[in-house]
Amino acid sequence: MAVGTRTGSGSGGGAEVPTLSGVPLLGSLLDLTSDSLGTYLRAQRRHGDVVRITAGPPGLRAELYCVFSAEGAQQVLASESANFRKDNTFYQEVRDSFGNGLLTSQDEDYLRQRRLVQPLFTKRRVDGYAGAVAAETRAVVAGWERAPGGVVDVRDEMMRLALRAVARILFGTDVEATVDVVDRCFPVITEYVLRRGYSPANIPRGWPTPGNRRAAAAMDELYAACDAIIAARRNDGTAAGEDSGEDLLGMLAAASSTDDGAFDAAELRDQVLIFLLAGHETTATSLAFSLHLLARHPEQQARAREEVSRVLGDRTPEAADLDRLPYLTRVLKEAMRLFPAAPVIGRSAVAATEVGGLTIPAGANVIVAPWVTHRDPRHWPDPDRFDPDRFTPQAEAARPRYAWFPFGGGPRACIGQHFSMLESVIALAMILRAYEFEAVDTDVPVTAGITLQAHGPVRCRIRSTGR
Repeated sequence: MAVGTRTGSGSGGGAEVPTLSGVPLLGSLLDLTSDSLGTYLRAQRRHGDVVRITAGPPGLRAELYCVFSAEGAQQVLASESANFRKDNTFYQEVRDSFGNGLLTSQDEDYLRQRRLVQPLFTKRRVDGYAGAVAAETRAVVAGWERAPGGVVDVRDEMMRLALRAVARILFGTDVEATVDVVDRCFPVITEYVLRRGYSPANIPRGWPTPGNRRAAAAMDELYAACDAIIAARRNDGTAAGEDSGEDLLGMLAAASSTDDGAFDAAELRDQVLIFLLAGHETTATSLAFSLHLLARHPEQQARAREEVSRVLGDRTPEAADLDRLPYLTRVLKEAMRLFPAAPVIGRSAVAATEVGGLTIPAGANVIVAPWVTHRDPRHWPDPDRFDPDRFTPQAEAARPRYAWFPFGGGPRACIGQHFSMLESVIALAMILRAYEFEAVDTDVPVTAGITLQAHGPVRCRIRSTGR
């Protein structure tokens, strides 16, 4: 890592970053462990837009430099993104478990992967996935007719829907061979990544402890399932450039260019694993909390349902309908403001940099936090109130670009953001047309994992609309 003094927005000569007070010896470790999102909010309210947080005992103490303003987030993710790398302990743990795919790769590896993958995520290509999303949503909605007591946990149901949708788009007819494996193995691996990613010190992965062995078994099973499908595709000739079908794996296997070559089998598996990870948990979170918020706000729910009925009638929604459902889209955006699937985004500072008049040192672990920025009262009056009309075109134009950034931003912005919006709007439209929702769990605690996680069920009582 290069170390030096960065010029441009600042020469490293700014004031010292204020530190959130903690307890002797451990700093803010206990607060971060018990409620990291609340700790970040408290840090911003006490000390402003750039705050240092320390955690852990002397000798093992970690330091976080938190950037909370919209302008600071833009600097870290976009305007000075070259100075803030995805290069910290947490991303290394994700990389070691889920592969060196588009989410975790760096430098030339990332640029090559992005060039190969980008043609698969054009708007025209993504719009073609609408039918698969609608089919999976229809199956989930039909299953709710048998919901015990008329109550469903939308957290679990949206996770199942999003996983099946992304698996169908990735694997086509091989969807059943992977859903059960992912459903069983992902939670084990994710818990392992989180424990190691936030620990001040870790034992080697190769040591035969119970935790290491459980995670290794889950990774072996997951890798084997993906490798078997990839090998079958290579055997049927899709990787040689023949007709790869409409599923994403076939297109990934066939992707190539003169300069970048093609993905080998290990690279294909890494991309598949990252797409499975990023492509279902994030969308499931947005869908679940959209339904949760609508269930708590019947007036907005009725308005969204009226728009869906008026625009769609009884027909299956298509990609072109996204522009015809502006209020439903605003509902989704407001849910993503209040419950961003990526509540915290980490980076590592290459050189000393001035942000908001304060100096972040070279080598510092830096976070930007949509969870905090999305609640900044300078841009979001009464920030905890659910109000989809915050996202009218006029209101959006009046805010800074990075007052809302659930998909990250800059050159590392999520490549799948159009797909996520497409899937979410289609699924919400079909679900609201079929059912009315009333919240059973009105207060849902959340925690920051690899993605935002509901800490407990998100149950709703449903009633068929007869559609």
